[in-house]
Amino acid sequence: MSIVTLQIGQCGNQIGGELFSTILEDAFGKASTVSKADNEAYIDEVLERFFHRPDSGKRNEVIPRARAVMVDMEPKAIAQSMLDAKKSGRWVYPKGQQFCQKRGSGNNWAHGYCKHGPQAQEAVMDMVQREAEKCDRMSGFLVFMSLAGGTGSGVGAYITECLRDHFPHSFITNQVVAPYNTGEVIVQNYNALLTLSHLYQSSDALLILENDQVHKICMQLLGIKNISFRDINKVIAHKLASVLQPVKPIGSNFPSYMHSNHISDMLTSIVPHPEYKLLTMKNIPQMSERSIAYSTFTWSGLLKHLRQMLIANAAMEEGIDWQVKVKSSTSHSSAIQHNKSIANLLLLRGKDVNTANVDGFQESCLYAPWVPSDAVCSVWATPRPFNLYEKSATLLSNSQSPIAALNTVVGKAWNMFASRAYVHQYIRYGLAEEDFVDSFAGLEQVIKSYSEL
Repeated sequence: MSIVTLQIGQCGNQIGGELFSTILEDAFGKASTVSKADNEAYIDEVLERFFHRPDSGKRNEVIPRARAVMVDMEPKAIAQSMLDAKKSGRWVYPKGQQFCQKRGSGNNWAHGYCKHGPQAQEAVMDMVQREAEKCDRMSGFLVFMSLAGGTGSGVGAYITECLRDHFPHSFITNQVVAPYNTGEVIVQNYNALLTLSHLYQSSDALLILENDQVHKICMQLLGIKNISFRDINKVIAHKLASVLQPVKPIGSNFPSYMHSNHISDMLTSIVPHPEYKLLTMKNIPQMSERSIAYSTFTWSGLLKHLRQMLIANAAMEEGIDWQVKVKSSTSHSSAIQHNKSIANLLLLRGKDVNTANVDGFQESCLYAPWVPSDAVCSVWATPRPFNLYEKSATLLSNSQSPIAALNTVVGKAWNMFASRAYVHQYIRYGLAEEDFVDSFAGLEQVIKSYSEL
């Protein structure tokens, strides 16, 4: 089943390009731990899922075209992403599936949502329809966007609502990037507040990544000194690919990857209730290429660290707080409260994956008390390694992890709104103060629901 992607704004277009490249690097990389037939099935599923091969189904005869629609109010990011794809020699973007204008949204959510979104709606939805019609079977939509800027956030929120109207029964996942806490744009918290509150009404899941956390991974785990947005986007693409690449349910007898993880399967298992749709990703290991050759990994060690990353709400394996312990619902201990989950999806890739003990993620005390014991954690696995790692594990989690970041957004946005700072810049494009109030109420309710797990 295929995934149609929408890349919206500069951030969305850059991440989309990195993801497609990462996907193919993994697909055609070293896979010595699986049979040739199994590896061929994996590659075929990757190409079917993310690319369209017109006129010929033979892998080496036609350069695959990404199943993507590109949207930005300025042409630079789209042009660069298309050029980078073409230079790779492995894949290209489809012709005529790009929408851009000459002027951006000025980091103003209302400019993007109220003006540029409606102007772009007809053309963009025509492109989405054409891309969807190329799919023999479609799993759903994946939308890449940021929370801080005007186009990614404003146009992204508007186009997502259009997707829901045009494809009411399709699964829609929005991958959103939260800005640095220190500030990229003065009104970034307004933009994030308005985006999240609107997406919560139209999207099936919001997959949140934070620039601050990814920056730390680049610096502390990858040893990058002068960190660029491209470095950050590569880390994000690695995380996304570790979830989206084909992998089968553990114990599955399916002969190929045709029945492997799809957006529909993932969201069915990890988003059991419409009030809880905030997802985060944690993956292990992640290190520089030069360090991999000198490292060895065991499933017990990887999963022990990944479990502690979950309960301590750590973004990476370095610096985990091992003092955080899991408390039962009847415990009166003064220990630090652990991060609680609604559902988790554990994806294991690599050698001897059948020996991995996943019992630590099935414990009921990790989850809200009302979650059925048979629905707490799904496990998907494949003996095929991911990228350069002989063994790797990723946790897609519906938990309290994003709440601290959301509290920061709401708090800073409210401080500005209380003095009506910059509000007039939003009102001039058609937004009303009541729209801000509704967004505050909506996001505060989400925070309250997660906080009370």
